Amino acid sequence: MAVAGVIAEYNPFHRGHAWQLEELRRRLGTDVPVVACMSGNFVQRGDFALLNKHSRAEMALMGGVDLVLELPTPWAAAGAERFAQGAVAVLAASGVVTHLAFGCESGELAPLQAAAEGLERAEYPEKLREIAGKGISFAAARQQALEELSGAAVCLSRPNNALAVEYLRALRAQGSLMEPLALPRVGAGHDSGVICAYPSASAIREAVLGGEDWRALLPEESGAVLSREIAAGRSPACWKNCQRAILARLRSMEEEDFRLYDGGNEGLYHRFYAAVHSAATVEELLSRAKTKRYPMARLRRMLVQAYLGVPQASQGETPPYIRVLGAGPRGRELLGQMRKSASLPVVIRPGSVRRMGEEIQRVFDRESRCTDLYALACPDLRRALPEREYASGPVMR
Repeated sequence: MAVAGVIAEYNPFHRGHAWQLEELRRRLGTDVPVVACMSGNFVQRGDFALLNKHSRAEMALMGGVDLVLELPTPWAAAGAERFAQGAVAVLAASGVVTHLAFGCESGELAPLQAAAEGLERAEYPEKLREIAGKGISFAAARQQALEELSGAAVCLSRPNNALAVEYLRALRAQGSLMEPLALPRVGAGHDSGVICAYPSASAIREAVLGGEDWRALLPEESGAVLSREIAAGRSPACWKNCQRAILARLRSMEEEDFRLYDGGNEGLYHRFYAAVHSAATVEELLSRAKTKRYPMARLRRMLVQAYLGVPQASQGETPPYIRVLGAGPRGRELLGQMRKSASLPVVIRPGSVRRMGEEIQRVFDRESRCTDLYALACPDLRRALPEREYASGPVMR
């Protein structure tokens, strides 16, 4: 039986996500179960998720996903390569996912595979260093190096294509047997503010955070969850709600402490440290650290990682457990199969983590601290997260 896996943030779950589920079922079969590996409370663009992970898992289940698994923060709030290596590993470790489906601007697998193969060529690292030494951004240097070596870099200029390439690289590096399935992205482009039948998650978040009427932008089920969370004071989560907490944490750090979060080891941490001690707001901090060489997403990830005290995962490092955030009827059937097929411990009841060994408990404890710090970004701290991480079981529908 085919089982489709998707990698998502669902920040929030919108019509484009619903279309993706319909399309993959059109291709693989109307009854195919879908397993989502979803970011936790922090996301890849270096930000707090609009809603907490259990509410977003609920949205996903209502929208057609059968089983939601968590991508822990060291991978979720990391660059594209580490984000992909963690998410692919979680889906593969379930032992039930047969296909990895992803949306991309090209909608075709061949150019993505050509780019992924080009990035694995032996001469690529040296070519990248040569071009990056000219002072241009990593993304631009990466694209130029690949173009010079193989002529297959055209798809790297689009964000979802670039992420899809990293999924393919992770599949190959991990020897996964999951079959890739490229789906076209519909509607507004990534980070587009255009309002249309399929608005981007960025446009929806902008409307919510700006106090605009967002209800027409979301599926009815997602809108109901978001309305409930707003009424309860748990959403929208935003760094502006805990700006002083972030600045206090960063100003307590020594300059050398920031090196741990400088993923490119290019000395960015010197500039970041100086900005921390001269800025009065997070927005000003990011603006002062920004140069054409460093994209804003990288600076935001550095800020979030330093605030949490959690650097991005190391090369080749993968999550040591599978955390279940939500399951529907077919998802519970898959969990039954995973008792035999999963290659990692499956965490359904968080209390069981204490019996799973020191390494798993260490990673889970770190995630628990991230959840506590996420709560500071919610509108009403007293009502933000009524249950602590060890008491929060999965959403069941």
